[in-house]
Amino acid sequence: MSTSERLGAGRFVTAGAIPDTAIPSLHELTTADGATVTGVLRTIPGARTVVCLMHPRQDFTHHVMVPELLSRGAAVWTQATRSVNNDVRLLHEQAVLDMAAGQVFLRSRFDHVVTLGHSGGGPLSALYHQQAGLLPARRIARTPAGRAVDLAGAELPIPDAAVFMAPHVGQGALLQRLIDPSVSDEGDPMSVDPDLDPYNPANGFVKAPHSSAYAPEFVTRYRAAQRLRVERIDARAREMAADAAAARRRFKAGGATGDRRRALAPRFVTVYRTDADLRNVDLSLDPNERPYGSLFGSRPDVINYGLLGFGRHSTPEAWLSTWSATSTNADFLRCAPGVTAPTLLVELTGDQASYPRDAEAMVSGFGSADVTHRRIRGLHFGGALVPGEPTGSSLAADSIGDWLAERFPLAD
Repeated sequence: MSTSERLGAGRFVTAGAIPDTAIPSLHELTTADGATVTGVLRTIPGARTVVCLMHPRQDFTHHVMVPELLSRGAAVWTQATRSVNNDVRLLHEQAVLDMAAGQVFLRSRFDHVVTLGHSGGGPLSALYHQQAGLLPARRIARTPAGRAVDLAGAELPIPDAAVFMAPHVGQGALLQRLIDPSVSDEGDPMSVDPDLDPYNPANGFVKAPHSSAYAPEFVTRYRAAQRLRVERIDARAREMAADAAAARRRFKAGGATGDRRRALAPRFVTVYRTDADLRNVDLSLDPNERPYGSLFGSRPDVINYGLLGFGRHSTPEAWLSTWSATSTNADFLRCAPGVTAPTLLVELTGDQASYPRDAEAMVSGFGSADVTHRRIRGLHFGGALVPGEPTGSSLAADSIGDWLAERFPLAD
């Protein structure tokens, strides 16, 4: 099978070489609630500004932007959360505490600290900015499932600037666009309601490479059904979380071993078929320069039934904190007014996860008086829009470097 025939071909971009002048160091940090997180600092001699790359779920150590930013004179900090590469228990409220540990560490070492939120790092960065800008007493005190989280007692330094590159609307809002509402039985990954099946030709689906064409009535009905499916999963997650919480309370009150076992017993939310955004196959919906296909590959009609996909397996707490559009705190548009530092949003014109209407809503929602919106040719992960063109990541790095240099000295 050729590379071009693989379902996920071209999904990721290989990072370039790190400049020889870069000095790397590995750091282990302790968060305000006692967790241990790690980060890699790569600095250039004389660097005064550091750009922070972080994602709630992924390891950004070798992110494509690292060498790009270093070559332009900025230091780069890449940090992992306590849930890196395993989001089964990912709580965004804890990820804010993880990010805070990195921000405290960098404040004593650089004149200027800048966050760069790429993809899912965007909503996390927006949530951090929002919480850092609030008085401690007004910060989040509990996760959506009710777990106490002490953001009020943590030091949350406010970054000097916020850069967003192809940010999506948040894991929850994104999943609600991607979830397949035609699943008629949550216990059966093959169950299908044909009237809601996005990959049923009778509903307007056309296989690659030709664009599908969904009727407005179907789009409206489909999106309403997506919301309803998320709400049903929410209800199940809340029921499971409440059962565990009740067992913890009974154990604390009476100390019974059975209650402790029930409190500790794992509960999981399994969600089938989460690669079904109509816009991935109908290029007339919120059009941009994107190719046919999803973030996971060129055949979402096939990939939708496979292992890959967002929010497929998580604890009830993680579902409600991260993947539920109705309960998550990490919703970009709700957090955007709390981003008050100078802000740059880089929209990639071939993005398959964040669309022109999203970018416009984000830009209009920021609380900063200094907001710049730039459109760059490229794909969501920073690839070139057309083979042979400069990559989106290199074009974005040029734009980001120029924007930062207008506001801060990157190096002596």
